[in-house]
Amino acid sequence: MGEQGPELEFAYVDVERQVRQGFPEVVFCQGKTQEQVVSILEVLLRKCQGNILATRVDPALYAYVAEHLKSTEDEVMCTPTGRPEDALNYRSEDTLEYNSLGRTLVWRRGSQAEKGRILIVTAGTSDIPVAEEAAVTASVMGNRVERLYDIGVAGLHRMFAHMEVIRQARVVVVAAGMDGALPSVLGGLVDKPVIAVPTSVGYGANFGGLAPLLTMLNSCAAGVGVVNIDNGFGAGRLASLINQMEAEI
Repeated sequence: MGEQGPELEFAYVDVERQVRQGFPEVVFCQGKTQEQVVSILEVLLRKCQGNILATRVDPALYAYVAEHLKSTEDEVMCTPTGRPEDALNYRSEDTLEYNSLGRTLVWRRGSQAEKGRILIVTAGTSDIPVAEEAAVTASVMGNRVERLYDIGVAGLHRMFAHMEVIRQARVVVVAAGMDGALPSVLGGLVDKPVIAVPTSVGYGANFGGLAPLLTMLNSCAAGVGVVNIDNGFGAGRLASLINQMEAEI
């Protein structure tokens, strides 16, 4: 059975997930208090190695985390209890990174090798926040990530101008709202997995992302998989798994 931080009555932190799945538990911050997020991050920093990722982080939460998780050479002084065994494993090369568009926070523990190539694509500029969540997720998990934004079906010449770059990717993540047609178009032109992310961008008949979700699920292009509405994290994680498997072959 996994270990639950005894100091947390509100969360069962899965500190063994890195062993099982290759990356620590990711903190979904929406609906949590600032204090809860910091407490969970402290457990992960003590018990896990490698990078730590938190999603749905608004600017106020980022400011709070940055204030309460400060790196210092004296690890004992920056523990909640003051005991050496509760040290947060800070390292001099650690950095706290915040992506305001993707609303992601990364505690990055030094540099890492980047494998393969994941391409993050959006149909429009308004889809970029969801795409950035996918891009940060894939990047922090050790993948080489490239971005190609605003090449939707309203101007297909924009997509055709970048086909060489698109075809060089091992995995293509496509975030699209409105009609959600771009993943199907790309799926019919490349021989790589396409991960479609419907976004809640659009007018009333978009139904908060339901319309592009159904369009993507009904794609007639082979090799297109679909994640939930606005789920950039899920797309980035799936793209990472596919890319890492390809890199090991």
